[in-house]
Amino acid sequence: MTDTPDYTPPKVWTWTKPSGGRFENINRPIAGPTHEKELPVGRHPLQLYSLATPNGVKVTVMLEELLALGHSGAEYDAWLIDIGKGEQFGSGFVGVNPNSKIPALMDRSGAKPRRVFESGSILLYLAEKFGAFLPSDPDKRTEMLNWLFWQMGSTPYIGGGFGHFYHYAPVKIEYAINRFAMEAKRLLDVLDRHLKDHEYMAGDEYSIADMAIWPWYGGLAQGTQYGAGEFLQGQEYVHVMRWTKAIAERPAVKRGRMVNRAVGDPAQQLHERHDASDFDTKTQDKLIK
Repeated sequence: MTDTPDYTPPKVWTWTKPSGGRFENINRPIAGPTHEKELPVGRHPLQLYSLATPNGVKVTVMLEELLALGHSGAEYDAWLIDIGKGEQFGSGFVGVNPNSKIPALMDRSGAKPRRVFESGSILLYLAEKFGAFLPSDPDKRTEMLNWLFWQMGSTPYIGGGFGHFYHYAPVKIEYAINRFAMEAKRLLDVLDRHLKDHEYMAGDEYSIADMAIWPWYGGLAQGTQYGAGEFLQGQEYVHVMRWTKAIAERPAVKRGRMVNRAVGDPAQQLHERHDASDFDTKTQDKLIK
């Protein structure tokens, strides 16, 4: 193992600025807003404040899938929150999600606006609200919830662990990368073994568990997440690859991936979404001409 300078933690941790890394300008050890800024509100009952990270994509895919099923009440306005600029620390956003993480949802369809935060909570809320992508069979429902919460519990090893040290950290630390690469591959193996005998996470029924897991682990296996496909040998997980490719071909998934996307191919970036026609008229390739 490559030698690294020894580090002895102090008795009391103190915040040293700058802390280094891609997000050093916004990372801090305290909560609450940094500035006053109200959130915009569109014409639809559902107001989404997000960015097309894996966690954000979960919810836009769900909303597009609901609309594809004919649930007109799932029409939504999607507003882009630029986390690189610290927009998640505006007073309005903190009022919707005190944890200052995207995505955050306001449901204004009732007599009183209702806030919903944490991506897994939003998926479950929408599934129950519209009675869709949530198996009715008790065994399948329980299996779906098992995998939904597996994703919520396991992904910090992928994002905050592997992704941080492999992709974002200002220095490459062999021990940290090895530690989290090992865990990332173990989790991919968990998925691969399960998907060997199941079409989807809850069996033969596409559900919110698939929507939650796909943006993280599908991207990791294919190399679109952190550019680590070759490093992790994602193609070896043949059942994960079969599953992720099948989901990627769903029309609603293709649309959901575009919403609030601000990087990559301009034709695949729809910064804000307020109407279904926006996919045809307001992608960045059309707006920058």
